[in-house]
Amino acid sequence: MILNKGYVQVYTGDGKGKTTAALGLGLRAVGAGLKVYMIQFMKGGISSELKSIANIPSFEILPYGLNTFVSKNNPKTDDLYLAKKGLDYSKEIINSGKYNVVILDEINVAVNFNLVPLDDVLDIVKNKPKNLELILTGRYAPKELIDLADVVTEMKEIKHVYQKGILARKGIDY
Repeated sequence: MILNKGYVQVYTGDGKGKTTAALGLGLRAVGAGLKVYMIQFMKGGISSELKSIANIPSFEILPYGLNTFVSKNNPKTDDLYLAKKGLDYSKEIINSGKYNVVILDEINVAVNFNLVPLDDVLDIVKNKPKNLELILTGRYAPKELIDLADVVTEMKEIKHVYQKGILARKGIDY
């Protein structure tokens, strides 16, 4: 199946659910016969979705990150290297013609943390194939990206168990 027209969607904001929404869209796309590729920035191989997606035909996922948090003010050399490698691979996947939907998970945060240049991401958006649906997730979506996107959803945190000191839970938060 091929999309006649693909759009650019951005899921951003400080609330929970950006990656989850992108995964849900990917799952729906696979059910309709589309091929999906998700590239995760700033995430190592510990997220539970890696195991789930491994069992779903036509849905591929690849993390580009360490299994640690990235320091915004002092990223490790490996963080910068993996983000650049992920961005380069994203361009390859987007232009391969093999996928109908490409998800760049946490790309907005990677831009905000100066791990990847905003201009490179804007170039990807401006030059994506016309029949490719491109999803960009993460807090801090820059105004320039929001202006280019066709669909923008902001997740707003109203209440979260983190506020009570409860840490991220495997299978629920990662």
